[in-house]
Amino acid sequence: MALTDAACRAAKAGPERLKLYDGDGLQLWVQKSGSKLWNFSYRYDGKQRQLAFGPYPEVGLGKARSQRERARKLLRDGLDPAANWSLAPAQEGSDQEANFKEIALEYIEKRRKEGLATPTMIKKKWLLDFAYPTLGDMAITTIKPKDVLTVLQDVEQRGCFETARRLRATIGAVFRYAVATSRAEIDPTPVLRGAIIPPKVTPRAAITNARKFGGLLRSIYDFDGQPTTIAALKLMALLFPRPGELRLSKWPEFDFEKHVWTIPGERTKMRREHQIPLPLQAEEILLDLQKITGHNEFLLPDLAKIDRPISEPTMNLALRRMGYSDTEMTS
Repeated sequence: MALTDAACRAAKAGPERLKLYDGDGLQLWVQKSGSKLWNFSYRYDGKQRQLAFGPYPEVGLGKARSQRERARKLLRDGLDPAANWSLAPAQEGSDQEANFKEIALEYIEKRRKEGLATPTMIKKKWLLDFAYPTLGDMAITTIKPKDVLTVLQDVEQRGCFETARRLRATIGAVFRYAVATSRAEIDPTPVLRGAIIPPKVTPRAAITNARKFGGLLRSIYDFDGQPTTIAALKLMALLFPRPGELRLSKWPEFDFEKHVWTIPGERTKMRREHQIPLPLQAEEILLDLQKITGHNEFLLPDLAKIDRPISEPTMNLALRRMGYSDTEMTS
C-alpha cells in the first residue's frame, strides 16, 4: 500500500531498521537512531542496487516520488541511475520545473484575477494544503492516479468524505489548467470516480408543509428579538435571497423609486449582479428598519459592533429560540 505523509510522520524507530514501502522501489528507512532516509531499490545488470534520495522530512514524499520516476526513466533508457544520476534532471527537460505546487499557485492566482469570491478562494487554498505534502514537489508529468488517490485516502481516513470529494475536483482543476498551458498531457482524476467513499448528502432542513410554514411565519412576526433579526427573517421569507446576500446588504443597494434591490456581483454565487423586485410588504419592513439603521452603512448592523453586519449564525439562532431545531428549519 502506498505511503501517506501522515504515515511517514508517524513512523517510529525500533530496535531494528524499519523499512516502509511506497511501491516501485521507493522505501523510507527509519533508522534505530530515529532518522528517516529515502532509498530507491532497483536491479541493474542482474544485481540489486540502492540509491539514496535524502532524509525525510527535508525531502518530502512528493519529492521522493518525483526522484523515483526520474530513476525509473534512466532504467528504461538502459542506464544505471546511481552512475548516471546527473543526467536525470537534463533528461526531464523543462518539465522538472513544473511541479504540482507551482502550477496550483498559478491556478489560484488565475482564479483570483477572474474575481472568484474571497471565501471560495480561501476554501480552495485550504483544500490544496492537503495535497502539497505528497504532490507539491512532484513534477506534474510524473503524478499518477495512485498518487492522487493516496492524498484523497489520507483525508478520507479522517472521516472527511465531502472534503475528499471536493479535493479531487480541485486537484483535477489544477491538472486541467496544466494541460491547457501545455505542461501536462492528461488529468488523472476522472479515473478516480468511485474510488473514494461518497459523502452522505444531507439536504438543508426546510418546512414544506403549507400549514406549518404559516406557523413559522406567525412565530417570526411574534418573535421577541432584536429588530434587525426579526426584519432579516421576514425579508428572507419575502425576497428569498441567500442568507449571506441579505446579511451583508447595504442601504445604497435598495432603490425605493424603482422598487428593486440590486445585489452586487461580488456577493452572488454566479459573480453577476442580481436584481430582486421589492414587493410592498418588503418595502414596509425596510422603511421601518431605516428608522433604526438608516444612518448605518449596513442594512442589518450588529448592534454591539455597528460597523459590522449581524453575524452568520444570527438568523439560525433566532429560529432555535423559536423552537425550530436544525433538523426542522434553517434560514
